[in-house]
Amino acid sequence: MNTSQYDRQQWISVMAKAPAKTLIALSDSLVKTHPFETIRAPEIGLTQVQARMGGTGKPFNLGDTPLTRCVVRTPDGIYGYSYIAGRNKAHALRAAELDALLQLEAYHAQITEAVLIPLKAEQDAHRQQKITQTSKTRVDFFTLVRGED
Repeated sequence: MNTSQYDRQQWISVMAKAPAKTLIALSDSLVKTHPFETIRAPEIGLTQVQARMGGTGKPFNLGDTPLTRCVVRTPDGIYGYSYIAGRNKAHALRAAELDALLQLEAYHAQITEAVLIPLKAEQDAHRQQKITQTSKTRVDFFTLVRGED
């Protein structure tokens, strides 16, 4: 299957941001029957996070965050990768397995329908709820100009 880099980035992002319990529950029946070879078992490390002042300024080191990564391979030779913020090895393993299966045409539509679409809808609803909550507390600042003619 020929997937674009953008599509793959999107599904990896959705799986990485999803709650681990939800991701595992939605995908349990799809992944359990498929054999995987573990190339790099889930391992926990640290990565440095950079930020930009105001979102556009010069980058600075914000701090370190724990990261769990994993690599698996299907019998077809397709590699699946995951990098998950936090220390959840089960989450990283499942995301890597799903990444590998999503690259196979036989599983792509089924996993997209059963896992990615519900997760994306949940993330969009959560994001919309946050926007609604913060918009209630929004303050518009303005300055009155004194007439100094």
